[in-house]
Amino acid sequence: MTATRGFGIDIGGSGIKGALVDLEKGQLIGDRLRIDTPQPATPGAVAEVVAEIVAHFGWDGPVGITLPAVIKKGVAQTAANIDPSWIGTDADSLFAKRLGRHVDDIAMLNDADAAGMAEMRFGDPAGRHGVVALLTFGTGIGSALFHDGKLVPNTELGHLEVDGHDAEKKAAASVKDNEGLSYPEWAKRVDRYLTVLENLIWPDLFIVGGGVSKKSEKWVPLLDNRTRVVVASLQNNAGIVGAAAAAVEGIEH
Repeated sequence: MTATRGFGIDIGGSGIKGALVDLEKGQLIGDRLRIDTPQPATPGAVAEVVAEIVAHFGWDGPVGITLPAVIKKGVAQTAANIDPSWIGTDADSLFAKRLGRHVDDIAMLNDADAAGMAEMRFGDPAGRHGVVALLTFGTGIGSALFHDGKLVPNTELGHLEVDGHDAEKKAAASVKDNEGLSYPEWAKRVDRYLTVLENLIWPDLFIVGGGVSKKSEKWVPLLDNRTRVVVASLQNNAGIVGAAAAAVEGIEH
């Protein structure tokens, strides 16, 4: 029998969010719980917050967890906006031990990949055809690349060099806040980034997500690049939904 409920946790540079997920509808069941990401965001400190969130919901099944990192076979290979000590950490084993789970009951994914997988399954059907890039604008810029709905895992397109700078250092949503940019000012930077990216991969569609997607009407209409841009259907809950689905289905990269 296929599970109809799952549990996902989305670890970001500023917050760690978790919720029960209806896997038939791709929606959260009830409210999510968000706790500020500990600073420094070391593996041990983050694992404690994850355990607190899981305990809050009384969930005893498989757990899907996203990290802002390249994940290969459950091991973090990079660390974007979390402590560098994550690099080389066996995240599968870390969370399995802290949560009292078998390692097979933990699914580790890159945060943008998880969000993208949720969008492919539950979002706009247009996203399932051709070359599609999902981009999450938050503390940094996460990316998930798909061809006809199939994921190319662990792309790091938010770190492209644009005009001599790491793209996310100029165009992440956090930069807008930190530099006090207006939406038109920030949209100009996003547009520049998307133009560089589309000239590299020639996508058929961009899907934009992350926390700033909740205010998409203030910036998406200002974009002037040639590729169609749509807003993520699941907005900032996509990572949680994708993680939950991956845990139930045993998907990991």
